[in-house]
Amino acid sequence: MRWKLLRRRLSVSAPRVTVRSRLPWPIRWLVLALMMGGSAAVAVWTYEYGREIAGLGRDAGTELRLLREELERLREEHQRAVSVANAADSLLTASRTAQEALAARVKVLEVENLALTRDIGFLEKMMPAPTDNRPLSVRGLQLQADGPQRLRYQALLMQALGQPAGLKGRYDLVLVGSSDGKPWSQTVSRPNQTIDIRQYLRLDGVVEYPSGVSVRQVEFRVLDADGRLLVAETARL
Repeated sequence: MRWKLLRRRLSVSAPRVTVRSRLPWPIRWLVLALMMGGSAAVAVWTYEYGREIAGLGRDAGTELRLLREELERLREEHQRAVSVANAADSLLTASRTAQEALAARVKVLEVENLALTRDIGFLEKMMPAPTDNRPLSVRGLQLQADGPQRLRYQALLMQALGQPAGLKGRYDLVLVGSSDGKPWSQTVSRPNQTIDIRQYLRLDGVVEYPSGVSVRQVEFRVLDADGRLLVAETARL
């Protein structure tokens, strides 16, 4: 029996034996603690390295606060810009409305002016012609002060019935008054004071006189191309 047991232990069919080395438990805990500490250090290093790669350093909180302040400032500026744009748009709309109203008013005034011009022309044509033998008459001679030492005059020349159209000539103005208490007169005859009448002609202009002169009346004279007096009309101030 002993021989069989000895042969079984020495033969291939002998049972397997596992050899284990037993470590004391303090050493095991120390090794486990070192492994956990190493893992934690690797994790912390990985986290810090990732923050550095992403651009997040220790001042990330300060930078985030500054970014929030900048964002708030930009929002305020945007609101102010929107308010200014709305105000400018309102002013532009009001300006366009006023311009359109002014343009409409100008058109109305143009129409009224055209109507008045036609009415004046009609009335001028309807005015009675002179009954004497003069070929020409002066109607509606008016004088009006137009500033210091200036007079504005207006007159309407009308041909008599039966006179040929196309009467040419000129007109002169004779100013009568006083200067320093003495009688004074002046004849104003200019090259541009020519006339070419076809039934009627409206005249309008300004005449000046020296300083210190007081004008009391103006005589309006019409002469033909040869210098002969055709008609004269006097208006007093």
